[in-house]
Amino acid sequence: MLHDLIEWLVRTIGQLGYPGIVALMFLESSFFPFPSEVVIPPAGYLAAKGEMSLSMVILSGILGSLLGALFNYWFSLRLGRPFFERYGRFFLVGESTLQRAEHFFDRHGHITTFVGRLLPGIRQYISLPAGVARMNLCLFCLFTAFGAGIWVVILALVGYWVGNNEEVVSAYLNRIGIFTVIFSFLIVLFYIKARRWRRRTKL
Repeated sequence: MLHDLIEWLVRTIGQLGYPGIVALMFLESSFFPFPSEVVIPPAGYLAAKGEMSLSMVILSGILGSLLGALFNYWFSLRLGRPFFERYGRFFLVGESTLQRAEHFFDRHGHITTFVGRLLPGIRQYISLPAGVARMNLCLFCLFTAFGAGIWVVILALVGYWVGNNEEVVSAYLNRIGIFTVIFSFLIVLFYIKARRWRRRTKL
């Protein structure tokens, strides 16, 4: 079944081109459970065959990811925030909790958004708390594009170098997924250490 899906995606992306990548990555980055691992590598494979441009595949993937993240941000800002303001007390989410969330994203939203885009199972939904907390939109877009860009580049290069063999692609992506989790942990650790060092130097 996975083989059939990959073949269908290769044909679909080949027919729709870069707008197809944008559309599929928009779905992947919003609420729909559509994994980027089955979108970008086939496009990278087509780039290796000379049927697409690798740089345009990467740019299209980043654009689709950013648009999907902005949709989630807008959705949670327009509906999630009013919902919690009205009914949050029934879920133990009061105004003080919302204010703490805003304060957290004011101080740490950039690193939270960036790392969240690298982590499987989280990258699609990190936009929701950012929207509820009304994170600065420019910073949100910048670090979303940065984090999503790293992931899209990895996927595109795997497809470009490995080809259309889903078993080999899956094996590579499993190893890369472990590496990105470790990398994200190290980034957070470095961020915490750097903030502590800055506080000490100010005293």
